[in-house]
This record gives sequence, C-alpha cells and structure tokens, in this order.
Amino acid sequence: MMQVYEEKHFNDMLEMLEQLVNTDSGSNDKAGVDQVGTFLRQAYEQIGFVSEVHESEVYGNSITLRHQDATNPDILILAHMDTVFPAGTAEERPFTIREGRAYGPGVIDMKASQAMVFYAMKTLIEQQNEAYKHVEIVLNSDEEVGTVSSRALIEERAKGKKAALVMEPAREDGSIVSSRRGSGRYDLDIKGRSAHSGMNPERGINAIEELAHKIIELQGLADPDNNLHINVGMVEGGTSVNTIAPSAKAAIDVRISTASQGGAIDKEIQAIARESAVAGTEITLTGGINRPPMEWTDEVQRLVDLIQAEAGKIGLNVTDTATGGGSDASFTAAMGIPTVDGLGPVGGKQHTSEEYLVVDSLKERMTLFTNVLQRLSEE
Repeated sequence: MMQVYEEKHFNDMLEMLEQLVNTDSGSNDKAGVDQVGTFLRQAYEQIGFVSEVHESEVYGNSITLRHQDATNPDILILAHMDTVFPAGTAEERPFTIREGRAYGPGVIDMKASQAMVFYAMKTLIEQQNEAYKHVEIVLNSDEEVGTVSSRALIEERAKGKKAALVMEPAREDGSIVSSRRGSGRYDLDIKGRSAHSGMNPERGINAIEELAHKIIELQGLADPDNNLHINVGMVEGGTSVNTIAPSAKAAIDVRISTASQGGAIDKEIQAIARESAVAGTEITLTGGINRPPMEWTDEVQRLVDLIQAEAGKIGLNVTDTATGGGSDASFTAAMGIPTVDGLGPVGGKQHTSEEYLVVDSLKERMTLFTNVLQRLSEE
C-alpha cells in the first residue's frame, strides 16, 4: 500500500489553508464564496482537472471537478466552500498557528479539508497512482444554510457512484461519521386581532395565546426514546404589553433518525397547524424536512471497515460515530449510496471564534484519505 509523502506538501497545504481562511466566504457572501471557488478551480486546473461552474444568483457558484483523463469516475467527494462567518471576520481573526493548533474562520469547517483534498489529488498524480481518475469532486457553496441551491447538483453527480466521501472534519476524538440525524425547519405565523387590553379586550383575538397552545402541542410530538426531537427555538409576538397580540410567530427545529419518521412527523405538524385553539386566529405553516437522515447500513459498515483497515496500516485507530448535526452526506445516503462523513482532519469548536484545526492531523488524514481512495479505486 502506498504511503503518501505528506511532508513534501505539508507547508504547501498550510499556505493554501492560510489563503482560504483569510478569504471570507460566509454562505450569504456570494462574492467571497466565488473568490474561494475561483482560487480552488484554478489550482485544480493546474494539475489537469477540468472544472465546470454551476452558477447561482443568490449563493456562490458551485464547482464540479474531474481529471481530464477520467472517463467514468465512480467515487464522489463532497466539500463545501462556505462558512457561517460574516464578511470582515477574516480581517478580525486571520489565520494563526499557536501550540500545534491553527485558528481562523472556517479553518476546520471545512477549509482544511479543501487544502487536504487538493494535495491528495496532487500527490496521487505525482506518484502516477491512477486513483485520481476515479473521483469526481463537488465543491458546493451553501451547505451551512441547508444546501439550498446545490442539493440538486449533488444528487445529479451522485448517480451511479459506488461511494460518497464527505469531507466534514473528523470529530475531536478523531472519529469518522457513519450516521447522521435528518432535520427539518418550520415557521409558524399566526394572525389575530389587536384590541386595547383594558378598554375592549373582547374585541381582540390573541395570537400569542394561540401560539402557546401550538408550542405545547409541537413539543409534545417529541419521542426521545426513538431519537426524534422537536424544538420550538424562537418565538416572537405582540406589539405592546397592553394590546391584545395581533400576531405571533415561531421557528421550529425537527431532528429525525429515520426516513419514515420524517414523513410521519411532517403530517403531524401539518395537522396541528390546521386546527385553531383560539377562535378567529389564522395560522400559516411553511417549511418541511430539508435533510433526510444518513442511516447506517451494511454497505456503510463495509466502507467504514475499509477506512479503519487503512487507518490501522498507518498506525491510526479510527472509530466511527453517529451525530445529530446535518451535512450533505444525508443527500447521497438517501439515494442508497454508501456514504461516510468526517473524513477531514481533526479539530473542533466549529462555528465559534475558537474554531481550531490540529495541524499535525493534516498529515495523517491526508495519508489515510489518499490510501482509501486507492483501495476504493481498485475494487
């Protein structure tokens, strides 16, 4: 089994990572995401990859890549370019390395993975290992806001693939991800009628009172024993303390562990929204289940076994885990494609000012990733 000469490109990876981190690319910063996309696309083209730009008017443009010598690549690699941080964050908190950890906006989620994937491809080409001909790479632009514009692209490019490798970071303990919960987002909007709460309260219809009933009903749908959770996480309503509330609204987060739960819970939420507890209120519900669960299967376990075997050959003990957070892995998994996530380097505290990368994990995880690609390309 080939061992990657990771030291050769280690400093190059860090230089690329610094450039990526120091370029703001929040999901709603189209110009920033496109700047990152152009930088990566040009880098890949220099090593013989052909790129295709998929334009979006609202979000950044997504990019698909395959080597010019590839004919029918059957391994899909997914890596998102966007972060959760607004424009200006990179200037406030630029890329730094302290005591073996790298810091900066998006450093682990997932700009380190972007650098790692590129140099894995470069290394395979330099070593004349034809695994690079077996991959198709999707760099998408809006994962952090639900993969709104790029889901269809991912699903299109996933067709016919024998495996999907998703480059979200490894967990802080180094684990890869073999299953994820699915998720949904709903918005509830309630209209009532205002009136003075002292002079003529009987003329009012209290939207907040209706919302109170709805919160209790919605929270009651949760089934923790079966890993189904409902969270009414944001509420708003009323105009003043002495006015019968003419409006109220809530945002609801749903987490599911199986596809069947998604269909069932959607019907129950819709049914709750159709019935008013306070006469005269009008209820509007929008949203739905937007990420299917990434469910464990025997095929996923075989892929995990392969990765763990390759990890053992280079002295790593890599466990697999389930997680409640969402990622693009859900979309390929829902298509029946064996999918493993968390194949990026090790780090933690994503989406915070303390987000970090364990710098040395870039070396070992690039070695592991490259060897996994070789094994998969031989099967």
